[in-house]
Amino acid sequence: MLILGIGNVLQKDDGIGVYAATYLLHNYTFTPEVEIINGGVEGINLFSVVERSNRLLILDSIELSDEPGSIYLIPSHELSGHGLNSGGAHEIGVLQVLDMLELQGKPLPEATVLGIIPHHITFEMALSETLREAFEGYIKVALKFLRDSGIEVMPNKKKISLEEIIHDVRRV
Repeated sequence: MLILGIGNVLQKDDGIGVYAATYLLHNYTFTPEVEIINGGVEGINLFSVVERSNRLLILDSIELSDEPGSIYLIPSHELSGHGLNSGGAHEIGVLQVLDMLELQGKPLPEATVLGIIPHHITFEMALSETLREAFEGYIKVALKFLRDSGIEVMPNKKKISLEEIIHDVRRV
């Protein structure tokens, strides 16, 4: 299983996938081992990572007509044309990488998107209050998905808060 955090932390709520992947990486241990990668805005550069995966959980903001903070867990094949990684800073996104694999006749990973509706996409390194409030629920959905996939999830003794993660990203 590969967990891939996608988004641009320079554009406020668009960075939710990166923050969530970092949160899972630092606060949980998984059995069997789960690979967690912050894909950021790497787009096409994620081709080899996606290609070698059997199962893929994509964490990202998603543009759908719903209230900000609404959470969706959707198989990737149902998302074509719904605004995940389409244009903007992402350019060629993860769904387009999956399309490229398919066009090349390569096996596709079983991919699922955990999307959340952003409140603000602006040039600021932070999360809106709406997504901060929804973050715990977003993480709970990710953990439930992993458990339902047969992965044991164990919280680490030492926890790193979302605020610490956002602060650390600002320092880099």
